[in-house]
Formats: sequence, C-alpha cells, structure tokens
Amino acid sequence: MKASLLPGEASLGVMGGGQLGRMFVHAAQSLGFRTVVLDPDADSPAGLVAHQHIRSDYLDVAGLTLLAQQCAAITTEFENVPAQALERLAQTRFVAPAGAAVAICQDRVAEKAHFAASAVACAPYAVIVSEADLLAVGDDLLPGILKTATLGYDGKGQVRVRSRAELAAAWSELKQVRCVLEQMLPLALEISVISARNAQGEIVQFPVQQNLHIDGILAVTQVPAPGVSAALQEQALASAARIAASMNYVGVLCVEFFILQDGRLIVNEMAPRPHNSGHYTMNACDLSQFDLQVRAMTGLPLVQPRLHSPTLMLNLLGDLWFSPAEPGVERTPAWDQVLALPGTHLHLYGKTSARPGRKMGHLNITAASAEQAESVARQAAALLGLAMDW
Repeated sequence: MKASLLPGEASLGVMGGGQLGRMFVHAAQSLGFRTVVLDPDADSPAGLVAHQHIRSDYLDVAGLTLLAQQCAAITTEFENVPAQALERLAQTRFVAPAGAAVAICQDRVAEKAHFAASAVACAPYAVIVSEADLLAVGDDLLPGILKTATLGYDGKGQVRVRSRAELAAAWSELKQVRCVLEQMLPLALEISVISARNAQGEIVQFPVQQNLHIDGILAVTQVPAPGVSAALQEQALASAARIAASMNYVGVLCVEFFILQDGRLIVNEMAPRPHNSGHYTMNACDLSQFDLQVRAMTGLPLVQPRLHSPTLMLNLLGDLWFSPAEPGVERTPAWDQVLALPGTHLHLYGKTSARPGRKMGHLNITAASAEQAESVARQAAALLGLAMDW
C-alpha cells in the first residue's frame, strides 16, 4: 500500500458481514471509499449495504482471491475470522490488523502470554490441556472460571467452578478442549479502552469506558466512567497502548479490564476490532471508532477523538422483540416513544430476524451532563422493558 489511500480513490474490504462490518462500511462510504464484504451469509448486515458482497467461506481461495483483486486494503470485523485467511490476503494486499495479531487475540493462552510480555497484570491462571494439568491445578485458583482457549465470546465457552469436582465436570462439559482456568477475583468494576494505531506507530485513544455485563453480554456503557479515578484511567490507557505497541498492532483494538475491590487494575481480554463498548462514539465523539478504523487501515491522519457529550449506551438484544405476555410472538419495540426522549440515537443492525440474546442494535443517549444522560437512559430502558440494575 502507498503512504495513504485518499478518500474516493480506492476500495476497502472487510472480512465478516455482521453489525461491526456494517458500521465500518458506513464510515468508509462516508469518505467515498468503495466497500467490499466477504461473508458466507446472503443476508449479512454488512453485505446488504456494501457496494459488493462476496458470498464465500472465509478460507475459500476463490473468494479471498476476488477480495484481494477488488480491494487496496482489508480489515476484519470479528475476531474469529481465520488468521490464516488474513495472512493469505496479506501476501498481495495491506491487511490491518495483521493475521499474527488476530491469532494472539483468538487464543487465550497466547493472549495472556502477550499481556505478561507487555507488563500488564492479568488474573492468576493455569492452562489445562490434559488430565495431568487438571490434577496439577493449585488450590489457590479455586473458585475460578474455566474458559475455552479459543472460540469463546459473550460468555460462551465459560463455566464457573468452585471445587475440583466442579472443575473436572466443567472440563468434560467443554469436551476436554484446551482451556484456561482463571482465579475468580473480587470485582468492583469493568472498564474498557479503545485504541487506534497506524502503521507508523501513532496511537490515539478514546476515554475509558465503564461497562456493565449481564449474563456475559455487554448491557450498558457509560462515558465518562463514573466510578474510575483519574489515576486508574491513566493506567488503563497506558496499559492498552503498551499491549497494542508490543504486537505492532495496526487498526482498532479494544482491551477490557477489571478493577478489583482492592483498587488494582487487571486486564481481562482484548478484541482486534471495534467493540460494543465503543458504539457510543458514533454520537458522543467527533470521530467514531469506525472512522478511526478506516483511517488506521488507509494511512489517513489519526486525530485524537474528542468526547463532546456525556453519554450512555444501551445494548439492544432480540429479547426486546418478544413480550413476556406473549412468548414466541414477535413485536416491534416502542421506538417512537424512545425517540421522543431528548438525546436518543437509535442504531439497528438490519438483521432479518430477532431471537433472544441476539444483538439487534444499540441506543446511544447524549446529554449536557452525565446525570441527564443517565436519567433519559433509565426512561428509555423502562419503555423497552430493559433491566435497570445499574
């Protein structure tokens, strides 16, 4: 790739056709780039809005060849795109993030080793590959959380265990695949940092985001983070920057952290892409995480984003499309009432059907103050029937 790809003069590709790809496509198109999506689903949200949709498997040679022919630079929209597919594309095209970086994020064992190499603390853990590893687990790691080393997301592939008997049963439940057992720590808060880094090593970051997860799925994000000291925010931003730099990362990277009850900061995991917790940037910042994804992969200037409004983001799952009074009967949520509230910004992902737990959209609320944003968010949550235990 030349020094930079100027708006309107090139095509950009994205591996994956989900909602993150859709929002990337919109951001790229706003700058005049042509967009190409590779995804096997004929109804993929990103494929429906891109200039071109290559419907093929992520490892299909013909599909990858066509994507490389059509695009000057290529990115990915979810972490489970095969790293070898990105490496193949990189033989002829600029790919950001690189396959090697994505491979680290795809494997919890490699990820934790990378955190250690970046001098960022994570929870004590043990790798379990065999019965011998299971028997060798130290008592100090229980109670803990057993996680599959690969393919886990949104709480999937994770089992909480309190004893050795529960640990053995959980490993069997997870089909005895390679796993990581993490010590369960007393958590106070969950936060995340989204960074954008280019090929020259320049990095910009959004403010620290405070997150609430319900059943392993992100439910609420607040910015500015109301429960996090300035010192801890600076530590999180610096840690995320080191993690990105130490793997020569190019693109948008989200790093999730825990704040423990004793005040320590512990890294949890990272995602080599834009993240749910950064969706607020679409309305509360002068540049969104997707704008910076486009800039990082094209070599366009990375400008420090500015938070211009306090904000709160509500994740919208498919459960909202079903009334508890009429199970199985799909309905349309009361969007008209929600949009009557000041500062509400609705983003639906264009998915053809709703189902419980499926990410269907998000609602951003911006206001002149954090208190006003939270007040409106609670009104919106009540209208939608969302839990308000935050």
